[in-house]
Order: sequence, then structure tokens, then C-alpha cells
Amino acid sequence: MNKSAAGAQAQALAEAVAASMFARDPASQSLGMSIDAVGPGYARMSMPIRADMLNGHQTCHGGFIFALADSAFAFACNSYNLTTVGAGCTIDYVAPAREGEVLSAAAVEQSLAGKTGVYDVKVTAQDGRIVALFRGKSHRLSGAVIAT
Repeated sequence: MNKSAAGAQAQALAEAVAASMFARDPASQSLGMSIDAVGPGYARMSMPIRADMLNGHQTCHGGFIFALADSAFAFACNSYNLTTVGAGCTIDYVAPAREGEVLSAAAVEQSLAGKTGVYDVKVTAQDGRIVALFRGKSHRLSGAVIAT
């Protein structure tokens, strides 16, 4: 198989895994998240900020921002069709998000060795402003996400 065929096959697998996982993910769905792009070791998701996501300062509660970043992380680290879970993460909130804004979280694989991966997720508002920076560590379990 040539390099472009292998790349196309890896992309198709990542898309199939994401579609299957999202169909079984009521948490992400209930928050209005959508998958905007996915590929091997990568996922970008978005989420509109609703009134019921605001805290007492009338900005988006950090837990919802975290949920978006964590979901993008999950789709990126499972993109190879190997069941993978989060082993730990950190998040830094750098700017507020407000009702009506649409946040985007782009998860990018930084390292994958053996059963452990490291992924950085940048959460931005639609004006390009960075809202949060998330780093997740993944651990690969046994089994596949979908049957191939």
C-alpha cells in the first residue's frame, strides 16, 4: 500500500471511529457539541455557549469549557481505533467565554509511545481569542472502538 492510500485509510478509520463514538456520547450531544474535523491523532469540536452554561459572573462555567476540551481529547486519542482513556489532565483558563459565543477545541497529539499519549487542546472563541489550554495524558486499553 502506498503512503497516500495508507493515509486515506487512516483518515477513513478516524472518521468512522468518531462517528461511532459520537453516536454513543449523550454527554457531548446534550451540550450541543459537534465534531468539526477528525484525523489520526487529531480532533476539532465546537460548542455554542448557552444561557444555562453561565456562572454567577455571567461567563461560561469552566466545567463546560473543560468538557469541550476533554471531548476533543477523547476523539483525538481514540482515532486509531484502539480503546483509549484519559489518565490525567490539566487546564488553564485564560479568557472568559460569553453566552452566544461558539467555542472550538482543537486536540493535537504531541507524543504517542506504547500505551501512553500526550495531547494538547487549544480552546478558542470564534474571534480567535484563546479561552483555555488543556493537556491530556492518555492510556491505551485492550480492544478496538469499532469492529473493522
